[in-house]
Amino acid sequence: MTYAPFRTRICAFLLDYFVIVIYGIFIVGSISFIFQSYITPLFSGSPVIAEVTGFLMMTLPISLYFIVCERSKWQGTWGKKKMGIRVVDGSGQRIGLGRSIMRTVIKFLPWEVAHFGIWRLMLPTNYSEITIFIILNAVNLAIILYLIIPLTNKKRKNVYDWIAGTVVVR
Repeated sequence: MTYAPFRTRICAFLLDYFVIVIYGIFIVGSISFIFQSYITPLFSGSPVIAEVTGFLMMTLPISLYFIVCERSKWQGTWGKKKMGIRVVDGSGQRIGLGRSIMRTVIKFLPWEVAHFGIWRLMLPTNYSEITIFIILNAVNLAIILYLIIPLTNKKRKNVYDWIAGTVVVR
């Protein structure tokens, strides 16, 4: 197996991020505009309701995109397909649903923890400001680790690859 270079993986993620932005602008933007009177209260009262609403509108659909694509016959998202790379298990085979879910959950965990902290920073909460800043700094540390760890091993595996038992190959 030829392991995907880190730069190629970053480019694939940037292409997928383009898909995420388009989704956010057109789908979420349209829904938010059309149903503004229903949506606005969901993001202005409770941080828990705001976080759950954001999760259902953004994180869940985006996670499903990664889960479904990476376990499909493509073995990767649109960005990975464009960059000529795919996600496989340790034997070079297509990953199953369990591995795909695990990989995606770990990949987007810092994103979701950041949302947790941001909503509690923006809306009234029982958490102290110091606690929220600690949470957000932990997210920054996780992101830095996600960027550094693939550079420390020959297979260019990331945290979520190690945990899910996956590897990204050409």
